Amino acid sequence: MTVDRQPGLSVRLKLTLSYAGFLMLAGALLLVAVGVFLLRQGWLQTNESGAVRVTPGTLFVRSFAPTAAGVMVFLLVFGLLGGWLLAGRMLAPLDRITHATRTAAAGSLSHRIRLPGRKDEFRELADAFDMMLAQLEAHIAEQQRFAANASHELRTPLAISKTLLDVAHTDPDHDTGELIDRLRTVNTRAIDLTEALLLLSRANQRSFTREKVDLSLVAEEVAETLYPFAERHGVTLRTSGDIVSTSGSPALLLQLTTNLVHNAIVHNAPGRGTVWVHTSAHAGAVVLAVENTGEHLTPQLVATLTEPFQRGTERVHTDQAGVGLGLAIVKTITEAHDGTLTLTPRPAGGLRVTVELPPASGG
Repeated sequence: MTVDRQPGLSVRLKLTLSYAGFLMLAGALLLVAVGVFLLRQGWLQTNESGAVRVTPGTLFVRSFAPTAAGVMVFLLVFGLLGGWLLAGRMLAPLDRITHATRTAAAGSLSHRIRLPGRKDEFRELADAFDMMLAQLEAHIAEQQRFAANASHELRTPLAISKTLLDVAHTDPDHDTGELIDRLRTVNTRAIDLTEALLLLSRANQRSFTREKVDLSLVAEEVAETLYPFAERHGVTLRTSGDIVSTSGSPALLLQLTTNLVHNAIVHNAPGRGTVWVHTSAHAGAVVLAVENTGEHLTPQLVATLTEPFQRGTERVHTDQAGVGLGLAIVKTITEAHDGTLTLTPRPAGGLRVTVELPPASGG
């Protein structure tokens, strides 16, 4: 949105007039001081007949006033020209910043100011603007990748549903029970993906009311809920830790913990795995740690797991692959609660995920 403003003087012209005005004022004060001195003391002039004392008034009118007027004219011209050049030199970095701003407004975020020279106010402004452009470019690129991935993920179940319906339409003798079961599975996946996207959007906008949440009780509730699921996968689920509280959304923190524990169960050593859920408090933060056994993971792979629609190698072809937003949602919820998410591969295999959140006030 642009604001309609009345045209005014440029900053360069304002600075030029300020420089010239200040120089004129300083010159005028100096000339007034000299004039007052001459008016009080008089001036001896020497001619062919000898030294003659001239009255102060006559001296001021005949000699000093024209000289003072000439000096003032010189100071005015010098102040305007010098001020214009100095103002242009001082404002040159601002022109580069303005050009970069207009370039960014036109859609090019790859442009950088890269203002040379030593650190000053303009250099700090240019560096801050370059940093903002870099962050904005990275954010938009991430959003574009997310939109492309989301479109692809949503398109897949819709395409499968269309294929199944086409088969049913062309082959009336096809087993409708099997068709309905497959459609239900595909539809469930589409619903799960849509709900995950909505949850991710809600967490990103921080549109929730903060309450005091006992994180240890949340961990116990999730462990109790997912215990049958862990048993079916042959995974032992263990909880421990201290009573710790944070401030945030109970629903979002429950979703965060559920995603972490569910992830740890699914991506585990089948039939012989273990998941540890631990809560603690240290260094001015409350900590939820979820750790599991499993395959050895490289730091490079672990660094990508919180990106939307990124899955570990073993996740893509399983029925429990999910929608690829589990850890992305965890990361977003953590950041919405002013927390820190850390993923570390375990030397013995598996993953350790640590969520550090600010403690509740008075907790």
